[in-house]
Amino acid sequence: MNLPNYFLADLPPEATLTAAMVTDACQTLKHNREKYLLARSTQALVETLCGVAENWLQPEYPFRKFALEAGPSATGFSRGTLAIGLDNFFKRFTLENFNALLAQELGHARRLDDIVSNPLEEKFSRGAIARGPELMAHITAGNIPNPTLMSITLGVLTRSAQFVKCSSGASFLPRLFAHSLYDAEPKLGACLEIASWRGGRSDIEKALFEEADCVTATGSDEALAAIRHHAPTQVRFLGYGHRLSFAYVAGEALSGFQAKKTVARAATDVVAWNQLGCLSPHVIYVEHGGGIAADHFAEMLAEELAKREETEPRGEISSETAATIASRRAFYEVRAAHSPETRFEQHSITRYWRSENSTAWTVVYEEDARFQLSCLNRFIYVKGVGNLTKALESADSIHGKVSTVGIAASAEKTEEIASQLAAWGVTRVCPLGQMQNPPLTWRHDGRPTLGDLVTWMDFEK
Repeated sequence: MNLPNYFLADLPPEATLTAAMVTDACQTLKHNREKYLLARSTQALVETLCGVAENWLQPEYPFRKFALEAGPSATGFSRGTLAIGLDNFFKRFTLENFNALLAQELGHARRLDDIVSNPLEEKFSRGAIARGPELMAHITAGNIPNPTLMSITLGVLTRSAQFVKCSSGASFLPRLFAHSLYDAEPKLGACLEIASWRGGRSDIEKALFEEADCVTATGSDEALAAIRHHAPTQVRFLGYGHRLSFAYVAGEALSGFQAKKTVARAATDVVAWNQLGCLSPHVIYVEHGGGIAADHFAEMLAEELAKREETEPRGEISSETAATIASRRAFYEVRAAHSPETRFEQHSITRYWRSENSTAWTVVYEEDARFQLSCLNRFIYVKGVGNLTKALESADSIHGKVSTVGIAASAEKTEEIASQLAAWGVTRVCPLGQMQNPPLTWRHDGRPTLGDLVTWMDFEK
């Protein structure tokens, strides 16, 4: 598939990107927004987004076919991982979900169109209208594509011109999404720019920040601090820093056939986007006293990951990443060999499981409940605990940095667990198996996803 040169990211690798080119692009985007986007109704934009998403769900859609054919070499994700990830993302795009998002964030589905009042505002003779920034600049991370695609989607809803700076080598899927919007509505695509350059280009970033009204950024805390430092004081800055996630499996989720379902859901969270997102688990805490022991859960998880490798292979990784996994494996192999609790069956270690002849997946079971950072790419820790309180004590090192906790428990106990996690500072609790698949209405890091982007005009009647 030959993509036309609509965006800066479409230029050949040898092309030189300059500050003047970025400035010109931003000014063109603002002009196009004024001409093509401001007069659009929110409902019309929602219908367009839903139509594009429906196309992405069709097997013969050219952009989807190209994403699955060329994506593995361009992104490192296998065809199976890409297919499931894209399906889960675009299935959220329904009229009902968008209207729920607008009502949740802005109080009214037409808040971006006119001065309107919800029932409570009407009672007090008040109304309001919300406006998006003239130009949003998105500085995106390169680990997984969904956050970038969602940032573009929210920018469309707020009728903002958008300049998306992708990490070096991570523009493939954002480019395809932008081209699919352009294909559906060229005038809408003309309000969007996709570009990519290596870090350290302060001249380009300065040009971009001087034109933007709002800068969103995703990345490490250090990277966010640098961007915040360079962005002009009058520019709104929204940063999403590094967060961690883990899972908790209650004892009742390990009884009978339920245990197999729980293991399968845990494997889904480990496999999704190769465990690279902030919503992916590093550790799965398993409550003692269930139908199966915590170390047996780890063994079952290893078996499930081996099956998933056949249908959703991890894909290629860099030699440096593979070396990191191999080094971590060697450490636990030695540790397990010297553990008095470790048993050997032929040549495999019962508390340490790994894919043969590859680094595709690794499961480590430890009695020590202290939270461990995974090296990701389907490297997961399983740790037995007596209860949730013990798990939270063991995860104290990441207190305040946790995004999501995936739960497997009875409905009644899940409510109790969620309340305890909320008090501990977790911003999202979801069923196990859905950690990397948040709803469209998810409040990123506990903040208003759409509401953070807009400014308000309150009208006192």
